[in-house]
Amino acid sequence: MKHDVRMRGFAERVDVEIVDAFLAEHARALPGESVPLLDCVGRVLAEDVTSEVDVPGFPRSAMDGYAIRGEESFGASAYDAIRLDVVGLSLPGNPYAETMQSGQAVRIMTGAPIPDGADAVVKAEVCEEEDGVVSISDAVAPRKNVGAIGEDISKGDAVLAAGRRLRPQDAGLLSSIGRDALTCVRRPRVRLVVTGDELLPAGSVPAGSQIVDSNSVVLRGLIARDGGASLPFEILPDVPETIREAMASEDADVVLVSGGTSVGQEDHAPRLLSAIGELAYHGISMRPSSPTGVGRIGDRFVFLLPGNPVSCLAAYEFFAGPTIRALGGRTRAWPHRRATLPLARKIVSEVGRTDYVRVAIEAGKALPLATAGASILSSTVRAAGAVVVPRELEGMREGATVEVLLYDEDEASV
Repeated sequence: MKHDVRMRGFAERVDVEIVDAFLAEHARALPGESVPLLDCVGRVLAEDVTSEVDVPGFPRSAMDGYAIRGEESFGASAYDAIRLDVVGLSLPGNPYAETMQSGQAVRIMTGAPIPDGADAVVKAEVCEEEDGVVSISDAVAPRKNVGAIGEDISKGDAVLAAGRRLRPQDAGLLSSIGRDALTCVRRPRVRLVVTGDELLPAGSVPAGSQIVDSNSVVLRGLIARDGGASLPFEILPDVPETIREAMASEDADVVLVSGGTSVGQEDHAPRLLSAIGELAYHGISMRPSSPTGVGRIGDRFVFLLPGNPVSCLAAYEFFAGPTIRALGGRTRAWPHRRATLPLARKIVSEVGRTDYVRVAIEAGKALPLATAGASILSSTVRAAGAVVVPRELEGMREGATVEVLLYDEDEASV
């Protein structure tokens, strides 16, 4: 039976970089799908977008005031105002319908169409209207305070390129050119396979020898952060055939198995993955998360994540997260803000192993947390972030400058 390491341990462990390179080689962006405009923020464009219209499509006023022929205001001053007959009003969506003649003005609001016959707008602050006549005390040149056709976007302009992760202002621009849907990279569908006879569903109260599942809660949040869509799931017992059926489900692009992935008697997942697909790597030279496994079933990626919460988090961040982001058209790079700080205390590691070290930030320094336990989830709450110690280093000395991958998205939370 291939890859059955239960109760025998790992003969050898593979380097993090080798697993990462394997995933980078095989993870490609999923096909595109049509996404309604109102749902496109945060999605990744799978098409180049070119405008088929001018924005604005008509000359419009840049302020409240009066539409006039600019040359008729030449010479106007506070001491010698010019006077024009006010013949109508132009509002956004309700323009003045006639052609304005010499000696006339049209009251106009910001964004309203410039009437035919006018070529400038004089601001309301230098105008006084009385009995249908406006007195103008400041000259404006032709085209002054007028937004030209295509001033924002011209017909034929390339406005957004494929591969862009859409922001709210991008969606606003797309709306302005009349797009009601976009082709975006399909969101990766992620199947959680959470196993363990000792587990209670999230929201339960721990009792006796049973513990409450926290990994699925953490993983669902991370999947959403990385642009994936979590499929419905339930906690499975440690029954091989049940686990096998869930892992083999064809409705997912990525399968995350939480628990039962190491070398214990009830750790069935590695053997099952080897039997129904490819267990490319099992046992990685890292701390925590060394029992992590990576493989595929057809085109689906499968990640065997350790049951210990910190190990599960670290394995996701190193391997599953970059893959989900790549499938969704995003960058594989870790999505954390980063801070460069001196170490408050040395980090002990060993050459040949990659370490994921939780750190607090105190007095402007990164302080490694004393606990190293992979089951101590509270350590990730006390931590401001993590420091990755690369395999070529034998630890890091006190005072060394390190890069902290921050858990929080804003400065105020650190």
